[in-house]
Amino acid sequence: MKEAMFYDSSKNNEVICQLCNHHCHIKDGKRGLCGVRENRDGKLYSLVYGKLIAENIDPIEKKPLFNFLPASTAYSISTVGCNFRCLHCQNYDISQYPHAHNGEITGRERTAEAVVEDAARTGCASVCYTYVEPTIFYEFAHDCSVIAHERGLKNVFVSNGYMTPEVTRHLAPVLDGINIDIKAFTDDFYKKVCKAHLQPVLDNVSLMHELGVWVEVTTLIIPGLNDSPEELRQIARFVKSVSPDIPWHVTAFYPTYKMTDRQPTPVETLREARKIGLDEGLNYVYEGNIPGEGGENTYCPGCGEELISRYGFSIRKNTLSDGRCAKCGQRAAGVWS
Repeated sequence: MKEAMFYDSSKNNEVICQLCNHHCHIKDGKRGLCGVRENRDGKLYSLVYGKLIAENIDPIEKKPLFNFLPASTAYSISTVGCNFRCLHCQNYDISQYPHAHNGEITGRERTAEAVVEDAARTGCASVCYTYVEPTIFYEFAHDCSVIAHERGLKNVFVSNGYMTPEVTRHLAPVLDGINIDIKAFTDDFYKKVCKAHLQPVLDNVSLMHELGVWVEVTTLIIPGLNDSPEELRQIARFVKSVSPDIPWHVTAFYPTYKMTDRQPTPVETLREARKIGLDEGLNYVYEGNIPGEGGENTYCPGCGEELISRYGFSIRKNTLSDGRCAKCGQRAAGVWS
């Protein structure tokens, strides 16, 4: 156990967690919605500090991050727990583990120093905090991030974007890139499907960008729930209002967890979503989860030249020179070195 960051004490030994926008009021002996932060005698503790349930070397494209060190690898870690309850979670076995196992916390004991050492030893360019919402193991993620920067490695979050502004500002100095899900553009979807709200996510996309963190956005398109052209256009317009250089990943849904009644996303829907994003003025829109359809490539927003050719998580060709288009010289937005 480690005493948690970002909480306030209240009366009767109650605490108020300020880590994410749920702002859980936690009574003595109870836990927050994430299932991994517990009030003990008026102090809030992280139950997952250094308890890793997953530790893998992934291509950065898997996150997905396409305009961030392409073809590099990311040392990816996770604990159990999550502050969302998404009905379509592909990692529900670890994200919902405490809720499904009577509060049990499991994982391999690791130190932040050991994680970063293994990342460096295996040639990874970054450490990635992923698989579940990394905010819920913030204390360990932040400790790793500080050490990673000291070793010359970058840090990446794959996030639902629900952290409080205080946490975002605390994290930004050691965070280099983040992919934030905009799961839909209605609060009704967020309440019913994720047990959360939309606005804090949008606020964090804007704030992360403002603070200089490289931001990419992902929308998993679920047939019948968030796939209308009007809603996709709203998402694209919001992303552009923050910056037209923020890449938008429109990815295919496959039935899983508590949402097996939906069909997989048709290729045509992804193509239409990508077209909407480009029509709305976004410079980088990518189709995901359906390799080989051509919507995975990066094109120069200046002259239209193909800059990076992809197949799934693999890079087939990269013609960027110092981050610039070899044909017209325009610099492509992203983190290239």
